[in-house]
Amino acid sequence: MKVLRKILLISSLVFLALLLTAFGYYFAVTKGVKLQPQKLVLSEKNVVIYDENGEIASVSTGSVRQTVAIENVPKKTQLAFVDTEDKRFFTHNGFDFRRIVKAAMANLRSGSFKQGASTISQQLIKNTHLSQEKTLRRKLKEWKLTRELERKYSKEEILEKYLNIIYFGHNCFGLTSASEFYFGKTPDQLDLADSAILAGLVKSPNNYSPFKNAENCKRRKETVLKGMLKNGSIAEAEMQAALEKPLPEAPTVNTRDVGYAHFVFDELTALSEEYGFTVGGKIEIYTYLNEDLQNKLVALAADYTDTDITMSVISSDTHGFSACLSTVGEIKRLPASILKPLLVYAPALEENILSPATPVLDEKINYGGYTPENYDGRFHGYTSTRECVAKSLNIPAVRILETLGVKKGAAYLEKLGLSVDEADLSLALALGGMQNGFSLQRLVNAYSALQNNGEYIESGFIRTIKIDGNEAYTRKIAPRRVFSNDTAYLMTDMLQTAARSGTAKKLRNLPFEIAAKTGTMGTDNGNTDAYALSYTTRDVVGVWLGNADNSYIDCTGGGTPCNFLLQINEYLSDAYDKRGESIAPFAKPSSIVRVALDKTSYYDTHTLSLADDNSPMEYRIFELFKQSAIPTKKCDIFSNPSIISPVLRYETGKVIITFDDKSPRFYSYKIDRYDYATHTTVYLGEYTKEFVDEKVINGKNYLYTVTPIYNEKEGKAIVLPTVTTKEGEIANPKDWEIIQKNWWDY
Repeated sequence: MKVLRKILLISSLVFLALLLTAFGYYFAVTKGVKLQPQKLVLSEKNVVIYDENGEIASVSTGSVRQTVAIENVPKKTQLAFVDTEDKRFFTHNGFDFRRIVKAAMANLRSGSFKQGASTISQQLIKNTHLSQEKTLRRKLKEWKLTRELERKYSKEEILEKYLNIIYFGHNCFGLTSASEFYFGKTPDQLDLADSAILAGLVKSPNNYSPFKNAENCKRRKETVLKGMLKNGSIAEAEMQAALEKPLPEAPTVNTRDVGYAHFVFDELTALSEEYGFTVGGKIEIYTYLNEDLQNKLVALAADYTDTDITMSVISSDTHGFSACLSTVGEIKRLPASILKPLLVYAPALEENILSPATPVLDEKINYGGYTPENYDGRFHGYTSTRECVAKSLNIPAVRILETLGVKKGAAYLEKLGLSVDEADLSLALALGGMQNGFSLQRLVNAYSALQNNGEYIESGFIRTIKIDGNEAYTRKIAPRRVFSNDTAYLMTDMLQTAARSGTAKKLRNLPFEIAAKTGTMGTDNGNTDAYALSYTTRDVVGVWLGNADNSYIDCTGGGTPCNFLLQINEYLSDAYDKRGESIAPFAKPSSIVRVALDKTSYYDTHTLSLADDNSPMEYRIFELFKQSAIPTKKCDIFSNPSIISPVLRYETGKVIITFDDKSPRFYSYKIDRYDYATHTTVYLGEYTKEFVDEKVINGKNYLYTVTPIYNEKEGKAIVLPTVTTKEGEIANPKDWEIIQKNWWDY
């Protein structure tokens, strides 16, 4: 019994010591930590954006709207937030211990910390007073400040401050800003369906935005409404009516003012969820913004009001967006022919399926009822890959994708940050046919891999984020090899042809090397999307024109978008000139070689053969090849003249020799006639379609040979069938053998 009492005494002393230590640690950590009421109110100074030089940018954050008094917030709106974020908010003293225990048990079972138990009061403190570190010290400070908050303010005041400072994504801080952006309303006009959407956004604005993830938003809205029903805040009929109300399809603010800051805050939202920091307090965002370039885009957009417009520029120096403007935000559209180099041509080059010189047959095709057509409605026969790219021909692209394999092409897109749904895996993908499409920013980012020697780097708007002076995020550049340097250069070189003489030829007079691609999406009734995209060794630039409602537009990618592309590139070039800089040409890898091909076989038989060493320049065509993929067959039609055998026939009193149409015109031809006694050269001269020998004698057998000659070098003589002028006789096929020997031996 004495031993038991001794154990209990020691245990009590140890517990008391631990308790005193814990209290001591708590008071030491929280000493000097005080609630600062001014931090509970958001102001413009809470969010600062810096440009590429680290200077405060003049772009408007547009994030802060006037605050709303709690009495002007509908009761159902208040309950939507309370029931979703903290259903015992009005009864606890700042901490929901039942929820804390429940979350702890769930986390123990799952072996993770996925479930949290923060109350609205705790969230308000975290968003306004605390650093982003996840430590015990920060948690103790949170507890002290939350207790002070609950003592100083009523529940209604705390809820009001929370609603006025919480982040709703899309650059919206506070309920007033969010109500205006998502619904075009003031908070007092919000209905139950609106309130459920806004309350659902708090958990993850990036995942539950109706403009970015409509299906996720719809499910989250339903979860919020069911929670309200369960808590007795709404009736079944109210829930059903709210569920049936459609989601908003687009922001109701003036989207023609959507500028760089819009994309910065979209990225901020996504990063906060990915890296687990809270968007609150004093936020400093360091970006890649080039303000002068951004102002140029703003000026271009201001003068153009025919359609919606998006323009983006990525700098190769930083792999960040140096400028971006859109009247519709980061909208996804069908990519049209812009996808061809990324899905079809570059992957086919990488897989050594083709080269820039490979002839592709452009003729009518039918793949199970799918019959694509070219933009001009014509078929062009055998066309080089380079010309197919430059002219953006549709049929060759589909034909090549069929050879490459749709899944393999889509796998390359995936590496470029362009995910394709299983339902979109068809040959129509070659022409940009899919369900949802991609944003222009994604397409520009994907093309930057070609500029970057085949390595893909995820481009962004934000370099660093600091919250209350502490670094919450710094971008790390992680290159991913998608194409070889050889493939990237060959694709770039073909896209330079598109800029010189193809669909992007409006750029042909720029005084520096530029690769470009255009694209137009539409139907027989009209076009819906027009793209132009280019890159130099300094920048990647993209332009999209269209309408958010998919109404028809009166332009193609090679038209107005290409004009914008030209103006942006001219501006960039001038800016570099003023700084004493230039745009360097693309560097050709040593493994890329310029090869002379035989022109005759290329056009006559559509095969790739190396040019004969003796061929004149006019019978050579030059093209770039990977060193490992140079054609092995070599033409010898000049060093060893040869032709297709002519056709011989005998008509009364004359022998007629007809040459094949493909017989080279650059040869000279010698025709010899033999009988058993004589040998006569009956013709020596240029190509002739038909030779007629009327100097034949009746009653004899003749044998003719035709010898091609180039530069006095004779090729192998072609022996034509023996012909007889004897009536009723057939010539002996062995006559040639006899003539070649001494006739007297027979």
